[in-house]
Amino acid sequence: MNEAVAPTATVAAQRTQRRRMLSRALANPLTLAGLLIITLLLLVAAAAPWLAPYDPIRTDVPHRLEGPSARHLFGTDQLGRDILSRIIYGTRISLRIAILAAVIATVIGAPLGLISGYFRGRVDDLLMRLTDMFMAFPRLILAMAIAAALRPTLENVIIAISLAAWPAYARLARSVTLGLREENFVEAARALGASPMRILARHIAPGVISPVVIQVSLDMGGIILTAAGLGFIGFGAQPPTPEWGVMISEGRTYITDQWWVSTFPGIAISLFVLGFNLLGDGIRDILDPRLRSARG
Repeated sequence: MNEAVAPTATVAAQRTQRRRMLSRALANPLTLAGLLIITLLLLVAAAAPWLAPYDPIRTDVPHRLEGPSARHLFGTDQLGRDILSRIIYGTRISLRIAILAAVIATVIGAPLGLISGYFRGRVDDLLMRLTDMFMAFPRLILAMAIAAALRPTLENVIIAISLAAWPAYARLARSVTLGLREENFVEAARALGASPMRILARHIAPGVISPVVIQVSLDMGGIILTAAGLGFIGFGAQPPTPEWGVMISEGRTYITDQWWVSTFPGIAISLFVLGFNLLGDGIRDILDPRLRSARG
């Protein structure tokens, strides 16, 4: 009887905790604003073929550099392409870059941090010196160097950003692991004969997930800025791809007279970064137990 009640009580406690987390998120207006912005961007990306009024790569030279109007709400660029349509399709590209780069960087960095923090010794020294080598360069500079060694494609942009971003996740996972490996429950599992891999997977990795999720949510905006920077200097996506950094780069020649060519893609990037920063702050407030206890 007691054995049947225990799982039910656990499930009920988990549901209660999820409801509390959701209510805490909705109670914070900034977190709610970030959630709404990101939800809007996801919907725009999903519905891009239906929302975009024109083909984003179709040129219309007779109507080049037209200002915002009822026909072209955000105007046209130097080839007559509708800027609104290109921004809508660019949302897909930016989300793809941000999500894939964050996932790949986490998959590379978090396991290395777990292994380094748990085994320590020579393994720790080797992995951390490798991490230090990557962290010795600013993320944009390192991503630019990697992208320059590869062909300028969206896939290579994702690879370059991932290779530049993983050290932060490795450092974070290592620092959390160093604390968790000394906890009583880990010592008990070790005394019962659990293998190191089982201890890492069952007892330490769950404790690393929350800090890593917080870091990922806060990093998404930076990833977008890095991708836009690579596109702006020519190491990222290439024309006619409707990537926001490429669009700003193409419009810089006309910024004094045809301001809309670069301004609207810049606003899109700002909105994207703002949304993820607000959402990341909210996720940190929800998942970080120290902040929860401090705010009562």
